[in-house]
Amino acid sequence: MAFLKWVLLIFTLHSFMPTPISSNLSLNKEALAQIPLNFLEFSKKPEIMDWMVNIRRKIHENRELGYEEFETSKLIRAELDLMGIPYKYPIAVTGVVGYIGTGKPPFVALRADMDALAMEELVEWEHKSKVPGKMHACGHDAHVAMLLGAAKMLQHNQNDLQGTVVLIFQPAEEGGGGAKIMLDEGALDNVDAIFALHVTARLPIGMVASRPGPISAAMGFFEAVINGKGGHAAIPQHTVDPILAASNVIVSLQHLVSREADPLDSQVVSIAKFQGGGAFNVIPDSVTIGGTFRAFSKESFLQLRQRIEEVISKQASVQRCIATVIFDERSMYPVNSNNKELHEHFRKVAGEILGFENIIEMQPQMGGEDFAFFSESIPGLFFFLGMKETEGAVHSGHSPYFRVNEDVFPYGAALHASLATTYLLQNPTTYTSPPEVSYRDEL
Repeated sequence: MAFLKWVLLIFTLHSFMPTPISSNLSLNKEALAQIPLNFLEFSKKPEIMDWMVNIRRKIHENRELGYEEFETSKLIRAELDLMGIPYKYPIAVTGVVGYIGTGKPPFVALRADMDALAMEELVEWEHKSKVPGKMHACGHDAHVAMLLGAAKMLQHNQNDLQGTVVLIFQPAEEGGGGAKIMLDEGALDNVDAIFALHVTARLPIGMVASRPGPISAAMGFFEAVINGKGGHAAIPQHTVDPILAASNVIVSLQHLVSREADPLDSQVVSIAKFQGGGAFNVIPDSVTIGGTFRAFSKESFLQLRQRIEEVISKQASVQRCIATVIFDERSMYPVNSNNKELHEHFRKVAGEILGFENIIEMQPQMGGEDFAFFSESIPGLFFFLGMKETEGAVHSGHSPYFRVNEDVFPYGAALHASLATTYLLQNPTTYTSPPEVSYRDEL
């Protein structure tokens, strides 16, 4: 892709030419606008497309759960080795961080999650899961394939990159908080910004959706064991009924949103687990309930957590029971919020590839996403990539019938590569003595 060299030449020449600023900016915009189109053309080449599809299908057949992605990680490292891309491994058990470019600032990161879900695939096709009880039902196999596709294009132009692109292959997004572990282990050290995509069957292929500000909620899970005194259901006066106590707890928890939360501050408390007893005529000794809570601000999230514990404990005591409340700290994700400047950058790049009419400004969603740990630490941008097929039923993520439309791969790879390349061009480093990145290759 010699076109990128031409773009850089224009930038260099115009920095010395005595032309008006407006003329300079106009030419720069024209040059920048061609970069995404050239990446898209490159990614649509049959050999690139077939290569991405083959990688995705290998991962799909041999799916692995969070922090168990050893074979997936091995495949990624093998492909990076073939491309001559240095990387760090292991990070967060199975994570891989690759580097393309100068090894110096500015640094911009692209992220793909790697883990599968613990569910049985019900889609009958030749590349169905070979691992019983595990399935890539959220498209993470496609995310890896598209990021590797972007890596191939970026490596092809590595000498022209005006900084360093950091490739984040992340484990354990599905409830394992892999992003936080990678962050704690230094995966984003010196990185200035990060981008990530997620496939969705709710949008047609060729469309994307995002928004500035909060895009997904802070989330957490909790479990409570309510202990009473069991006995025969015919003589309840001799028991301390934990089922009655748990029922009152569940009703009271719903008042946290309907009567304590600001109606304009979206929050959710849902009980999705209720276990207790095994006979029609026996009151059990204990009941276990569990659920999730969501909010779009840190303050509301912490307030919900505090009140959930208070309501469960005190409502149980009203019924003479004792409650123990446990919050799953690993499942606590902060609000995923998109940086406004990066969102505008995303709009410009996506508009050049897809047309501005195919960019949707979406409403925030209550689903959680551990990319939030990255976007909480540095400026980040998370967007959804449409892949809806023209025919057939639509099955959303986490469905055993979930399918990936592989025709979307060139768009995802081109968006990744374009977002990173143009970000580096538009954000030259201000460091006088930039730090260099050291790598280690461990297989």
